[in-house]
Amino acid sequence: MTDYLIKAIAFNNQVRAYAARTTETISEAQRRHQTWPTASAALGRSMTAGVMLGSMLKGNAKLTIKVEGGGPIGVIIVDSNSKGEVRGYVTNPQTHFDLNEKGKLDVARAVGTQGNLTIVKDLGLKDHFSGQVPIVSGELGEDFTYYLVTSEQVPSSVGVGVLVNPDNTILASGGFIIQLLPGTNDETITEIEKRLGEVEPISKLIQKGLTPEEILEEVLGRGNVKVLEKQPVAFKCQCSKERIENAIVSLGADEIQAMIDEDGQAEAQCHFCNELYLLTKEDLEELKKEASK
Repeated sequence: MTDYLIKAIAFNNQVRAYAARTTETISEAQRRHQTWPTASAALGRSMTAGVMLGSMLKGNAKLTIKVEGGGPIGVIIVDSNSKGEVRGYVTNPQTHFDLNEKGKLDVARAVGTQGNLTIVKDLGLKDHFSGQVPIVSGELGEDFTYYLVTSEQVPSSVGVGVLVNPDNTILASGGFIIQLLPGTNDETITEIEKRLGEVEPISKLIQKGLTPEEILEEVLGRGNVKVLEKQPVAFKCQCSKERIENAIVSLGADEIQAMIDEDGQAEAQCHFCNELYLLTKEDLEELKKEASK
């Protein structure tokens, strides 16, 4: 089954909802970064939240998420856009701990709770919109919920989950975001709170094979959800050899000559996808000419 995301409304336009299946997308991130289970869960939850938050944007807008909780995993960085494309990495991908007291991956221990969650939106305008909140739990679902409620003043509930196989591959990944629109009545709020308290963890719902549509029905109740849009979700990096070359040209001719003298070549690796780019001596000579113009 291919990864995808849906946008929906519920309870007669009182509620806005998003749900995504991201199993293949997070599998790609796990494969590229060789993350261990706890790191996979932290990165996967952040990327899943990122792809849903990105889907709220318009046109060519994009956003960057930075989770900096002071824990052993280091910093988590995620980029996403309005097209369902997402990429991400963690500082220390080989981070893993024993299961916590609930028998789940100890994401909070890996992420830490002494820091901030920052989201920067590039809407194509002169200035970027930036919002930052303290990390409240380190489990990430609660932290993204807190961000939406505090920074964007939208009453929300975020559920994100990742299940990892014994061989470190990804078994299931996905999430949902429920948002109350202005004027939502008390009866609807009570109903949603009750259902959120009773619903199974999101990763379990995906492991059972539920689609994003069925997940929203589990969370909001059958017959309450109207799907507006469906879009594919995928791991996609924007790196390229051309971008690497442009970065090297910007260093200047003297710096490029030093690379030629010292190593006779240059290697550059993308943080987001781990793709390795090799530039030969001939490549560097050409870039030096360009830098000298």
